[in-house]
Amino acid sequence: MHLVADLDGKRIIVTGTASGIGRAVALRVAAGGARVAAFDRDEAAGAATVAVITAAGGTARHHTVDVAQEERVAAATDEAAAWLGGLDAVLHIAGIIGGVMQDIEDLTEAVFDHVQDINLKGSFLVAKHAARIMKPQHRGVIVLTSSGAGVVGGSASIAYAPSKGGVHGLAMALAQHLAKYGIRVNDVCPGKVDTAMISAGRDEVFRNTGRRPAPPQPDGSGSPFLYEGNLSDPAGVAEVYAFLASDRAALVRGSIFTL
Repeated sequence: MHLVADLDGKRIIVTGTASGIGRAVALRVAAGGARVAAFDRDEAAGAATVAVITAAGGTARHHTVDVAQEERVAAATDEAAAWLGGLDAVLHIAGIIGGVMQDIEDLTEAVFDHVQDINLKGSFLVAKHAARIMKPQHRGVIVLTSSGAGVVGGSASIAYAPSKGGVHGLAMALAQHLAKYGIRVNDVCPGKVDTAMISAGRDEVFRNTGRRPAPPQPDGSGSPFLYEGNLSDPAGVAEVYAFLASDRAALVRGSIFTL
């Protein structure tokens, strides 16, 4: 973990810290001098991320949180804010994919609802309780994770795209409603990033179709959203979240798209 000291003193909650972008963001903001409350429902993997941070001299604490459960989100946010002594930023990355490469008639209500619960309702709950802490401070930053899927393009999952389109709409609404309290809200739309969620999506394609995702073809076939080629490094995307958490991003509004 390379120390960069651009977030000294910041008190930050990061969600989805067990793997992928969330883990990379937790490592990056801790390296920048932030104290990190790391939220993830995977206790062992989340604690392992915290162990990397503390071994490098950073300050972090794991909280076992299912972001779709309001009681736990509320309690963990209170616990984190008490430990941190306040809350400067919440970087919400936790999310899932499901129903990959399934036709709509094959997509079950249970899978559709589960994706919405984690991705959209989870974003609402995390933002709700972050705002509850930040409003009396009259300052703070909330960064949600949307996607080009459901915002500017399609998706390999009919369930995933509307969940992320909803997160985008939520971020826009929150930016308007919370600005008067000094709270800035942005959303990041990561591109094709090498994460466990992408790997899980590829595995689901195989289970659903018996085929591995193929590169995009001129005739429109293939699986461009899940193909292994040209995936971005989560560490690079983490730089965007770290910037948005910093005071340097005070004038930034709206959505940020990455490769």
